[in-house]
Parts: sequence; C-alpha cells; structure tokens
Amino acid sequence: MPLESGARIGVYEVLGALGAGGMGEVYRAHDAALGRDVAIKIVPDAFAADAERLARFEREARVLASLNHPNIAAIYGLERTPAITCLVMELAVGDTLAARIGRTAGPRAEGSGLPIDEALPIALQIAAALEAAHEKGIVHRDLKPANIVVSRDGKVKVLDFGLAKLADQREEATYDLTHSPTLAHAGTLAGVILGTAAYMSPEQARGKTVDKRADIWAFGCVLFEMLTGRQTFAGDTLTDIIAAVVKNEPEWSALPIETPAGVRSVLRRCLRKDPGQRLHDIADARIEIGEASTEPAPVERGVPARAGRSTFVRVVPWTMAALLAVALLVSQISARRVVSRSSGVIRLELNMPAGVEVATNGTPNVAISADGTRVAFVGGLGGLRRLYLRRFDEFDATPLRGTELVNVCFFSPDGTALAFITNDRLLKKVSLLGRSGHDRHR
Repeated sequence: MPLESGARIGVYEVLGALGAGGMGEVYRAHDAALGRDVAIKIVPDAFAADAERLARFEREARVLASLNHPNIAAIYGLERTPAITCLVMELAVGDTLAARIGRTAGPRAEGSGLPIDEALPIALQIAAALEAAHEKGIVHRDLKPANIVVSRDGKVKVLDFGLAKLADQREEATYDLTHSPTLAHAGTLAGVILGTAAYMSPEQARGKTVDKRADIWAFGCVLFEMLTGRQTFAGDTLTDIIAAVVKNEPEWSALPIETPAGVRSVLRRCLRKDPGQRLHDIADARIEIGEASTEPAPVERGVPARAGRSTFVRVVPWTMAALLAVALLVSQISARRVVSRSSGVIRLELNMPAGVEVATNGTPNVAISADGTRVAFVGGLGGLRRLYLRRFDEFDATPLRGTELVNVCFFSPDGTALAFITNDRLLKKVSLLGRSGHDRHR
C-alpha cells in the first residue's frame, strides 16, 4: 500500500512519492535527526513475502554501501520494521536523463538529441560511475536513462543498483519466470534475462552470464540515445526489441554530423554484438570521450553558430554560391602561382590510400594551397566522404579528422586553414597550424 505524506518510518517523515518500479517504491522523506531530505526505497507489498526479492533488495544495500563516488547515489542506511523494509539513500535532485532527452527531442526535429557540448560531459560522468563500480567487481546490469539523474548544474547521479551483481557471483538459472524485476511492456524479460530490454546486451538478452561488458553495451545505448534523441534499438513489442538487440545494427546515420570521430569510434566499439570484440574497459571510453571533448571546434571564429550547436553555422543557398565562387577563384590563383614559381610544368600524381577514390560531383573537390605546396581533395571510402591533405614533398595523403560528409573544399588565403561545406550546407573549418611541414613554408 502506498505511503501517505506525513507517515513516519523511524526518524524519517514521508514527504511524497518520487516513483515506483519493479524493485520498489521510492519516496522523498525528511531525516529529523540530521535535518536533511533523503530518498527511501520500499519493497512493494506484493513482494514482501518473496524471499528472493527481499534478498536482492538487501543485496542492493550491500552493493551501494561498498561504493563511494560522486556520480553514484550514496546509501545512508537500511531500515526494517515489522511491516516495512526500506533503503535510505541520498536524494538525487534533478531530472532523469530519460526526461531530459524526451524534453529536448520533443519540440525539435525528429531524432534530435542533446547538444554535443551537453551530452559528452554527462557521458563522462556516467562512465566514471561505472568505472568505480567495475573496479570493485560490481556490474550494474540495468543502466538506462531512467536510472540516471542530472541536476540543473549538470551533475550526474547513477541510481538503482537493484539488479547489480558481483562479478564473481554465479548466475542462477532457476528464477520463476512469472517474477520479472520490472512489470512493464518496455521493461524486462522474465527469469535470468534482467535489465531493460532496449539497453540489454545481446548476451544478456539471451540469458547468458554477463560481466562488465554488458554495462559497456548499455553505456553505448545511452550515449547513442543522448546524441540522437531515439533509442538505439526499438520495436513495437518486447519481442521486436529483443530481436533488434540481437540482430540489428544501430542506425549510425542518425548521429549528428558534428559528432566527433573519437565518439563515433567509442560507440561502435561499445555496441559490438560479440562481447569478445567489444570495448573491454569503460575507462577507455571515458578517456577517448574526454579527448574528443577537447578537440578544437572546426568553425570560423566570429561567425554566429546555429542555436543548440555552438560549433557550426548553417549556410543559406546564396551564401553557398558565393563560397563556391571564392573557391574557384582561389583555385585559379593557386594554379597560376604554382606555374609562375616553376621553371616547367608541375605534374602531380595522387597516391590514394587503399580503397579511397576522389569524389566527383561537379563541385571543387580538389584545392591547391596558395603557396603551391599542398593539395587537398575530397575522398570517398565505403560511402563516407572526408578531406585528405597531402604535401607535394610527401608521398601519402592523410585523412583529416572531423571532415566527414564533405562536398566542397578550399584553402584560406594565408594557408593556415582548410574550409569545407558539408552535405547539409554547413560551413566548417579545420586548422592546419602545427601539421607536418606547414610552418616552415608559410
């Protein structure tokens, strides 16, 4: 039976309900002894006589008590009365990540997620929380946006270790299939398949023994959803969702074009079906995402950015026409300067990386720097187009990170940067300062 406001459990006065799920009802309460608000999680009446569920609930208390991390909700105590067993926990103030994603994606274009500069700091804190748990041999097994709270100032708390297990514990294969942890359509499969369907790893969905790589998979699903505003694996029924998890690949094209290459790489490695090929340590994801977060923004300084995407600008059609004209002019001037500095004809042979072809679509896909020392071109590899740069005194062309889906390219007049326009008419810039041989030819 739900508790009413004003009810007391020991020194705690119930202030109101916060939520409910398969593993307990959660209330906001006031600790009269210490003068602070807390969250109390109570075993539902329907499960009070279930020894297995009570044991799992008390296990959550022990698991949480062993963790001490700023991104994990702390446990303050375990209370028992003749009628109630409850956990007393840190009150995580803020919105769930699920609500935050839903609110962001709702009024915006379909599939829109959180801005990159908002999503990545959240992802870093989630990864740090999992890293702390994994270091103690604890696997969460139910990581999802609904179990993550984000405060107004961006602080993250990972909640609900009710399905957590110690890595050295053996899975039980004799659960009663009528007693699944979460009683909801989009919740969980019964028995040994625990967790939330859309965030289960393939091995978890098949009922196999899981380890920390199941959390790494779930982390990839959460990050993908933050960036796209849609679940990584979805379906009309629970069976459809599980089938998608086991058989389908994520819709990688749904990722925002400005997603850093390092983040794309982390996502692909987190969401490998085969756990043996999956990223093995969440600390590696944290490090790579942290490095991607500090990459310089590929945009001209002083140009107003599009709302919600601070590092990009949308180019209207007439602006594109002007830029194309400038690109052609720069290319012509560059060609003349190269010829004027040479005593003869310069012949250039592009040695393409394996599998790469120069893209041709009637726009300036090749550009020569004004000092006649470098060439840039748009190359295609497996359907992905990006910029490649080569010095005339070097043998190989090298790809430039963060230049995916490019259509047009041209050098800046001083040769310090390479500008390009993407498929969806975004103007970007990548700095060439500090790249091999640049400074000595300025």
